[in-house]
Amino acid sequence: MNINQVINVCSVLLSGIGTLLEIFFITLVLAVPLGLIVALARNSKCRILSWLIKNYILLIRGTPIMLQIIVVYFCPYYLFNVTYDRFLAIIIAFTINYAAYFAEIFRSGIESIPEGQKEAAYTLGFNKVQTFFEIVLPQVIKNVLPAMSNEVISLLKTTSLAQIIGVTEMFSLAQKQASYNFSIIPLCIAGVYYLILIFVVSIVFSYFEKKLSYYR
Repeated sequence: MNINQVINVCSVLLSGIGTLLEIFFITLVLAVPLGLIVALARNSKCRILSWLIKNYILLIRGTPIMLQIIVVYFCPYYLFNVTYDRFLAIIIAFTINYAAYFAEIFRSGIESIPEGQKEAAYTLGFNKVQTFFEIVLPQVIKNVLPAMSNEVISLLKTTSLAQIIGVTEMFSLAQKQASYNFSIIPLCIAGVYYLILIFVVSIVFSYFEKKLSYYR
């Protein structure tokens, strides 16, 4: 490939980053709070609810996300003869998947907080909701940030699986360009773009870890 072809490939791949980031941010906005809700439900005293959530997490963690994407998109058609937008299917599949992983991270963070802190908060007049949001949650967020960063980076790379059901994003464009130009250079350029995005995400998490260091 000559320099003009490389520049053209870079431009084409940049056009796919928008879709990648859209999938990434929408999934995060939905999956993080859902993961916290799932974590609380997992620790619920209601045995039926806890059992259902436990099996949901087992199912999600025990099956490939590729299969989950296919099921989310094609099952409504085969069961109810209903079709819907592919992008929406990707968002649903990614949200369901990452909510399960975030839930386990949040659950470990919640369980790491000593019971004595909760009892002290109750003694000071805090109710359960105030104790959770003002005492427990800030510490949980600080404790789970390293694990969360790993999952967030994983999500950034997993967006490439959107092409399974025909959603065009950066990596699918890189594959097409590699085939068209009979070269792996487009794939290498895509790798550089991923590296840059992951570097930015790492910097953001490092910043928040420093901001929350006062809990040490």
